[in-house]
Amino acid sequence: MFRKFSIVDRLVAEVDHFVKILTQPAAHPTRNSPAEGLAEPLLTNKQQAHVAGLIRVDHTGEICAQALYRGQGFVAKDETTRAHLYQAADEEYDHLSWCEGRLNDLMAKKSLLNPLWYLNSFMIGATAGMISDKISYGFVIETENQVMKHLESHLMQLPQQDEKSRVILEQMHKDEAEHADHAQSAGGVKLPVWAKLLMKAQSKVMTTVAYRI
Repeated sequence: MFRKFSIVDRLVAEVDHFVKILTQPAAHPTRNSPAEGLAEPLLTNKQQAHVAGLIRVDHTGEICAQALYRGQGFVAKDETTRAHLYQAADEEYDHLSWCEGRLNDLMAKKSLLNPLWYLNSFMIGATAGMISDKISYGFVIETENQVMKHLESHLMQLPQQDEKSRVILEQMHKDEAEHADHAQSAGGVKLPVWAKLLMKAQSKVMTTVAYRI
């Protein structure tokens, strides 16, 4: 018989996840990086700095996705919904690991503000989840749609010779589309315009700041 975890148990688990995701290398993805085995491209200093900025934004986006889904799952009213959201967070961990590995290749740092991005996204996710599971799934859909737009923009900006970054972002884009479809199938509802605008505004701040620090 499975143990039913109390709110305190789950809160402790979330604090533990928060600490680990921000302090330990994302070293154990469930899938190998699509860039594994590819040669490192020859980049100018300017190109390398730009690619590092783009990948840092994508890495921070995955930090936010982890927090958003876990915040939603923490307050989810239905156990199936909670399991679905935690599974989505686990799948996003692969992306986090791939981006972190690419940052290491580029000798670049992660965003110094990742703790802030995580906490803010967790609160947004929990707030959405407390309204309803359908709204929660609606946030998943909108989040994934916005992430895909960022990835499309970054793919266009990559130097042509940087195949290592390209294959990572292409696989991430494919996975995000699947997550959005799953959330739609699970009953996600369309968010009001004000909610979409708020999410876009926050995303704009995050991408601008994370590109630099």
